[in-house]
Amino acid sequence: QTGEKLHELHGHTHKITAIAPFSSSDVTEEKTDLIITASADRTVIVWDCTSGRQVQKVSCFHSTVKCLTVLQRLNVWLSGGSDLCVWNRKLDLLCKTSHLTDAGIGALVELPKNCVAAAVGKELIIFRLSTADNGSEGWNILEVKRLVDHQDNISSLVSVNNLTFVTGSHIGELIVWDALDWTKQASECNFWDSSVHLEVQPEIKLSQSPHETSVQHLTSDEECVFAAVGKGIYVYNLQMKRVIACQRTAHDSSVLHIEKLPNRQLISCSEDGSVRIWELREKQQLPAEPVPTGFFNMWGFGRANKQANQAAKKMQENTPVYFLELVGDLIGHSSAVQMFLYFGELGLATCSADHLIILWKDGERESSLRSLTLFKKLAQNGDL
Repeated sequence: QTGEKLHELHGHTHKITAIAPFSSSDVTEEKTDLIITASADRTVIVWDCTSGRQVQKVSCFHSTVKCLTVLQRLNVWLSGGSDLCVWNRKLDLLCKTSHLTDAGIGALVELPKNCVAAAVGKELIIFRLSTADNGSEGWNILEVKRLVDHQDNISSLVSVNNLTFVTGSHIGELIVWDALDWTKQASECNFWDSSVHLEVQPEIKLSQSPHETSVQHLTSDEECVFAAVGKGIYVYNLQMKRVIACQRTAHDSSVLHIEKLPNRQLISCSEDGSVRIWELREKQQLPAEPVPTGFFNMWGFGRANKQANQAAKKMQENTPVYFLELVGDLIGHSSAVQMFLYFGELGLATCSADHLIILWKDGERESSLRSLTLFKKLAQNGDL
């Protein structure tokens, strides 16, 4: 609400690599809000949000824990590094996998039926959690499938819903997966290829650097996946199975984080220090635009021209029907903006390498709130 600092949590000696909130789901006990943090110092600490106190610390890791995922329904949490470990609220280790790889697990996403998908280099490993059969409190974690469809290291993972999840890699591949049987539903590997997106002038490039093609961040609603790829933003429609809008140079440097807002809006932040608001708008097809060859044949008029039909159909399929328009620029940071959190009516908090956290408010809303407060005061004083 105000941006006031409530607590400062000191305990790690190296860079913090992952963070996750963990609220109590047990109705019998008093509700407690915890935060779990992992660090390059090979420790994990559980903190009490209300008091800011360190509740417990685990120091038995053989490598850096790169990701944390809470399975609220099972009242357990997972840590991903060189192993995948399952923990309860008391920080008891319930079970772990054998050593996977030196690279370790880079990202985790929860799937239905007590499963998780772990990104390990180019591979996606599906694990299933289960309670012990002998009636004890023990847990098992079982590797059930390895998906090797990516050509490069997986850089981002996002769950769309109970049926679908999406992965992105360093060379710009996006793969849509079925969350129940883990089969590939669709893929997009041409984010960097300007010839695919007709509203952009083609560029001739001998090679693409990973910096330009990497999928840095994915977010989603039920309808679309929004991908931060290099300096650009791409909107991939899950039903059409194609990119419907893109802004290839949304920023001057890599886009690090994007988020979907209400009213078809997006926010993106970048290494260049900028934070931008975009609106997904429908393209208006002008009547004066040239009609493709074979247009009438498409509807069965005149002699059929199969080649013209296919060309017209291909043009329709390849032409994005939406575009991203820049509607706002939040200027305040002097260095890379790593990420942000959107709090709806309360505003937006951005954090940057310039050591600033800035809380942004909706100007129109704040103005109307101030006016409302003023009117109330005037009414109380009998001036109205």
